[in-house]
Amino acid sequence: MSRAEAVRTVNPLWTLGLFRSELLTTFRRWRTLALLAVLAAVPVLVGIAVRIETGDGSSAGGGGGGAGGPAFISQITNNGLFLVFTALAATLPFFLPMAIGVVAGDALAGEANAGTLRYLLVAPAGRTRLLFTKYAAVMTFCLAATLVVAVSALITGALLFPLGDLTTISGTRISFSEGLARALLIALVVAVSLIGVAALGLFVSTLTNSGIAAMATTVGLLITVQIIDQIPQLHAVHPYLFSHYWLSFADLMREPVHWDDLTKNLGLQALYAAVFGSAAWARFTSKDITA
Repeated sequence: MSRAEAVRTVNPLWTLGLFRSELLTTFRRWRTLALLAVLAAVPVLVGIAVRIETGDGSSAGGGGGGAGGPAFISQITNNGLFLVFTALAATLPFFLPMAIGVVAGDALAGEANAGTLRYLLVAPAGRTRLLFTKYAAVMTFCLAATLVVAVSALITGALLFPLGDLTTISGTRISFSEGLARALLIALVVAVSLIGVAALGLFVSTLTNSGIAAMATTVGLLITVQIIDQIPQLHAVHPYLFSHYWLSFADLMREPVHWDDLTKNLGLQALYAAVFGSAAWARFTSKDITA
């Protein structure tokens, strides 16, 4: 083996060390901790608001509506486990993707702004390996952020409301243990629903050396997509927006489970991840790193 080949050969343990270092760096930032704290506070606020509203024995949400937040919130007083579903429905349209956008947007642009990106590339990682490590760290944050919301909601629901067997959206009864399993599955689906946002943020992060600009651009794109998804005149493009099927996780609380929108959501997220992940790779591997 030549010296050049030896330099290009990377020990898998070194890659794991790089991933571990990236995770520690991400989760030690005050900005990351603040984002997780805000996400954890949302279920607490929702739970307290419902508790106050139903203090006179009335039901929350007026028994309203669709398969999203209202249908769940009206059941919280009967079973605190529904606070998990309500909190995820409340945070998924904005709070969760915003947090992911901030972390993903800063992944590479932040390193360039701090002047540490060149030093990372001096190590025998290679740009492709570094990019995949960054994306894996962002996806780990996706899972962590979603679980923070779910666990905070579960604890708050258990403290403020009764727990037990629960009624699905379809009207059937399931045991508490099955409901808990579905809550975990829903949290995993929500986390996977954010892989498109993570890839988009990482791509934006390769376009600039300013972490703030990358974060602002990613969050701005998220808001723009959400606005477009609410305009009826643009209904033709709605099924192609990464946020359109986000709330389809509610179908996991039906009996039997409705898989159509769920599979469309997961397929759409995979497509966005592939497109923007490839774009990020093409940009980063050909970019002139000066910082």
